[in-house]
Amino acid sequence: MFGPPYPPGGGGTAPMPRIPAARRWPGYVLKAVGLVAVAVLSGYFWWLGQRQPVQVEAVQQAPAANQFSFAMADGPVVSTNCAAKSSGAVKQWFTQHPCQRLARALFNTAYGNSPVIVSVAVVTTSSPAEAQQLKALADRDGTGNVVDLLRDGTAHIAGAPPNLTDGKYGSAVSGNQVVLVLSEFIDQHTDDTVLQHVDTEALGLAGQVG
Repeated sequence: MFGPPYPPGGGGTAPMPRIPAARRWPGYVLKAVGLVAVAVLSGYFWWLGQRQPVQVEAVQQAPAANQFSFAMADGPVVSTNCAAKSSGAVKQWFTQHPCQRLARALFNTAYGNSPVIVSVAVVTTSSPAEAQQLKALADRDGTGNVVDLLRDGTAHIAGAPPNLTDGKYGSAVSGNQVVLVLSEFIDQHTDDTVLQHVDTEALGLAGQVG
């Protein structure tokens, strides 16, 4: 006869309770989680690849408003004899290259309290090449110019100088037209930089002169 597995009241130790093994996730669950992770990462990298750089549209500055206001003081006076209305080497050039049309006018403007008189002459030549030649000649010092309306006695403006020969000069060419500008203070004010700005804006008056 076999006795009990452990002696009664003896110094034996009772068997340890059995701890159940940790529950394992079924294999298909782990695979599903992995597939989801791959799908999320793939979608993220696809999104990065599809992103287009932000196009920043350049903000164009509005052109600065003109500083000077011009009022026509005399003219326009139109002629087809440019040689008779010019001086120096410019006059000689016109004898060999007769112009098609000459329109001249005088304008008033001011810088603060100082009045300015401006002559604008628009010469229409036979070709763009001749227009370039005329501008290059007139731009050189001592070569003469188209005579302004004060100098030839056509216009008489109170307080204005007898001519604008010593005035500040500006020119521009467009196609077969040349615009020639002279400006001068009527009072004792002197500022060549201001007159240069006056000339630059007065070149835009060609459309009013013709």
